[in-house]
Amino acid sequence: MSRQPIAITATGMVTGVGLNTASSCAAIRAAIDNFQETRFMDAGGQWIQGSEVPLEKPWRGTRKLAKMLAMALSECAEQGQVDLASVPIIICLAEKERPGRVENLANKVFFEIQEELDIQLHKDSTFVEHGRVGGLVAIKQARAMLYETTTEQVIVAGVDSLLTAPALRHYEEGERLLTSINSNGFIPAEGASALLMQKPRANENKQLICTGLGFSVETATIDSELPLRADGLVAAIKESLDDAQIPMESLDFRIVDVSGEQYWFKESSLALLRTLHTPQENFDIWHPADCIGEIGAAIGPAIFINAKHACENDYSEGDNILCHFSNIDGKRGASIVTYAQVGSR
Repeated sequence: MSRQPIAITATGMVTGVGLNTASSCAAIRAAIDNFQETRFMDAGGQWIQGSEVPLEKPWRGTRKLAKMLAMALSECAEQGQVDLASVPIIICLAEKERPGRVENLANKVFFEIQEELDIQLHKDSTFVEHGRVGGLVAIKQARAMLYETTTEQVIVAGVDSLLTAPALRHYEEGERLLTSINSNGFIPAEGASALLMQKPRANENKQLICTGLGFSVETATIDSELPLRADGLVAAIKESLDDAQIPMESLDFRIVDVSGEQYWFKESSLALLRTLHTPQENFDIWHPADCIGEIGAAIGPAIFINAKHACENDYSEGDNILCHFSNIDGKRGASIVTYAQVGSR
C-alpha cells in the first residue's frame, strides 16, 4: 500500500437522479437516468436532452451551483459528524477555459456557499479549477495537507453544470453534444459531490482507501488529428500503480469518467490493453455518466462515492479499483482505491 494512504470516511452527492448519496448511487446501480428535454433546442429543431438537478425553485447560474454544493457538503458533514467551518474544503470547479463559464466563478461560489451554509470557510479552504481531472488534483492537495501539516481531515468537493446556453452552443457546434443529428456526443448535466478524507485509522472496519495517484498529459486530444495511443492515460495509470505499490493484475475493475463520445471509450480500451499484460476473464468498466450525464468537475468525487457505496453494499466487483479521468485539454489522471482494513490488503 502507498506510504501516504488516505481514507474516504463520509460522502455527499447531488445529481439529476438523486439528492443524496444513497439515492444517486441506487439509481446508478439500477441504470436509471433522468434524461429529459431541456429548455434548449438543437440545430435540428429538437429539444436537447439533459439531466437537471430538481430543486424546489428554478435557480440558475452560481446560485444553483452554491445550492447543490451546500446540499452535498451538508450531507457529508452530517455523515462524518464534522463542523464544516472547522475543516478545510477544496472545491473543484470547471476549468478556466470552459465555454460558458461564469466570470470570476471561484470568487462568486466562495461567497455564495458561505451564505448558503451560513458559515465562514476554513482559512485553508481553496479551489481547484481543472475540470474532470480536478478531483484528483484536489485529493493530491488533501494528501499533502494530511501528511505534511497538522490537519486531520479535509473535504474534497466538486460542483458543475453544463446546462448553460453558451456551453451547449459551443459543444453542439463542435459536434460534441448528443442531439437529434449527432449520435456521437455526451448528455449535459449538473451535480455536486463531496468526500471527507483523513488518514486511515487502525482497528476499524474496512475503509475505502485511496492508495495511488498518477498524472500525465495526452497530446492526441479529442480535438487534434493525431493518432490516439492513450500515451497520457497509460502514463497516469502506471504512476498511480507505482504510488500504490500494486501491480495492474491485482486490480478488479474500473470506474471512469467516460461520457458518451467514442474517443473516451477508445482511449480507455487502449490504456487497458497497454497496462494489463496478464489476460483476465473479466475486467469490467463502470461509467456513471450513463445515468447522471456529463457533470464536469463534480465527476471526480462522484466516482469515489460510487466506489465506496458499491464496496459497502456488497455489489462491487472487487476490492481493488482503478479510477481514471480525462480532460479535453489533454490532462489525464488515475487513482487506485482499495477497500481494506488498515494493515491488510
